[in-house]
Amino acid sequence: MSYFLTRLAHSGCARSSLIRAIAIAATGSGLLYFNGDANLRASATVHIPERLRDWRLLCELYPRNLPFSLDHGLSGIIPLYSYKVSPAPSSDVPKEASGVVDDGAKPCDCLGRDTIANAAAKVGPAVVNLSISQGVYGMTTGKSIGSGTLIDKDGTILTCAHVVVDFQGLRSSSIRKVDVTLQDGRTFEGRVVNADLHSDIALVKINSKTPLPAAKFGCSSNLRPGEWVLAMGCPLSLQNTVTAGIVSCVDRKSSDLGLGGMRREYLQTDCAVNRGNSGGPLVNIDGEVVGVNSMKMIAADGLSFAVPIDSVCKIIEHFKKSGRVVRPWLGLKMIDLNEMIIAQLKERDPSFPNVSKGILVPMVTPGSPGDRAGFRPGDVVIQFDGKPVERIKEVVEIMEDRVGTPIEVLVKRARDKVAKLTVIPEESNPDL
Repeated sequence: MSYFLTRLAHSGCARSSLIRAIAIAATGSGLLYFNGDANLRASATVHIPERLRDWRLLCELYPRNLPFSLDHGLSGIIPLYSYKVSPAPSSDVPKEASGVVDDGAKPCDCLGRDTIANAAAKVGPAVVNLSISQGVYGMTTGKSIGSGTLIDKDGTILTCAHVVVDFQGLRSSSIRKVDVTLQDGRTFEGRVVNADLHSDIALVKINSKTPLPAAKFGCSSNLRPGEWVLAMGCPLSLQNTVTAGIVSCVDRKSSDLGLGGMRREYLQTDCAVNRGNSGGPLVNIDGEVVGVNSMKMIAADGLSFAVPIDSVCKIIEHFKKSGRVVRPWLGLKMIDLNEMIIAQLKERDPSFPNVSKGILVPMVTPGSPGDRAGFRPGDVVIQFDGKPVERIKEVVEIMEDRVGTPIEVLVKRARDKVAKLTVIPEESNPDL
């Protein structure tokens, strides 16, 4: 099927109309051809491959109730797991175990021809493919495909919660059987042992008679924009796929992506990822896992997002300690302050407190622990639990899982009034 754009007039307005028309046609995921001549004659033909014509139907087959809100009209963010109608992977495969490749070479600052290949080889044996049956009324209609990473030799697999758990509304309604295929072809039946709704992180366990390859964790807080990273996994059911790109942003806020609910941060990369990459590792050039691939922007290329491994490690610690993630709740909206924001606020309101850093509280939820503690809109938090703070992240780290424990907070108010408050965090309601 093709569309033809006829000759346009010679004006700049006409040329702009042509560009807009071409942009609209290109969004159909087709192949675009553009031809022009010296007289500004122009034509554009869009060929839509047969496999891409049922894109709308493909999207409608995905579960609608996901562990985060998606605004398709604005952000176009989709989870990275795929859907296919096919039989389960064959179990007739070699049984030899494969270990993690380690050539003993020291990390090098230069990027050579083997740098990316060596990094992929270190993590590759620990990358697994996850297959989960989909169906209604006991009838299997297809399989949901995702990825994961073995994180210990006992068979614990790190992946995304939306890959392995069926969410209805805001609660996990059923945990499905997970078929796991290793890079060497071995297959196992896994079970979900932990899943967290808001972080979209889950752990799957398989049992093996022999030790399994395990990936090494890196440190996501050390990443800088522009660093090389690899995305590994099973995009569109293509097992053992590796793509490379750079880190585009190290602290992309969930609010920037139009995602509601609790505040979260993501690593943004330009790695090529697609449905099926969800749960797969984001790897640095030292062969260390620095994130878990979770989402991509459907309306644009080069916009993919991963959960930072530092956050994942804290979630795993919660799983081990409590079997779930405990999140304290204060009922305060907070904004990090810097010199420029402070100068702007003082220009608008001369009574704004004289501070050089801190955390602004622009809104207090009525009836919340913060409200009962005496917080007011406009307060600037300068100390939390006796420690100077200037970033929201520091407050979160201090609170950890302290629910029901009083915390002393020092705030500055208009005209430099200082107030000492005592707040008792409550556990956040998972349904909010």
